[in-house]
Amino acid sequence: MRILVFQHLAIEHPGIFRQFWREDGYHPTTIEIDEGEPIPSFDNFDLLVVMGGPQDVWQEDRFPWLVQEKAAIRRWVVEIGKPYLGICLGHQLLASALGGKVGKMPVPEVGLAPVTLTRDGMSDPTLTGFPQTVDSFHWHGAEVSEPPAGATVLASSSLCAVQAMRWGKHAYGFQYHCEIEPSTVDDWGQIPAYRASLIKALGEEGAARLPGEVLPRLPGFRASALQLHRNLMTMIGPGRP
Repeated sequence: MRILVFQHLAIEHPGIFRQFWREDGYHPTTIEIDEGEPIPSFDNFDLLVVMGGPQDVWQEDRFPWLVQEKAAIRRWVVEIGKPYLGICLGHQLLASALGGKVGKMPVPEVGLAPVTLTRDGMSDPTLTGFPQTVDSFHWHGAEVSEPPAGATVLASSSLCAVQAMRWGKHAYGFQYHCEIEPSTVDDWGQIPAYRASLIKALGEEGAARLPGEVLPRLPGFRASALQLHRNLMTMIGPGRP
């Protein structure tokens, strides 16, 4: 399995998935898009994973590289048709690249909240083995307000209608942070933009409580991430070009 990762902030990496990849003998190639690292040829990769970041998909004037990245995502998903996994910003970039709409939420969704699988989500192979209500971790101030044509919504929450979606057969986006690991909350809390959204959503007291509230959920989050990883690897299948 040859994995290509797009990152938009060094600290917002694939999290717990890195451990699963190492255990399976996969060695991802990581491109720090925000630092101007060039996007390589797609010929030698089987899976594109696009992570989160403090940027918004509409900030192309401020971050011109978003234009190139969206074009690359569109080429990967539409023209080449290889598997795609987008998380948070990566989920929103998938929607934007394919003609959907992404907008700012009235209030950021930060912290612990369940997502509910739709009927399509319950039957999707990437979510095989998941209950209809999935315990989840969130940290975002934007959302997919209109999925692209041809997309299927797989999960939603009370604050965000498109928590997960599939486009075609192999392109998946997840708004919630299925990659969370023990260091995530403390690491992200040091980023000014993320700290601001945390305080706006939960207040100072709620922000202070969050690490302790997340701690007992970590084994469950890891089990969910492992199930998602196994499902994705089964879907891609050995020997896929």
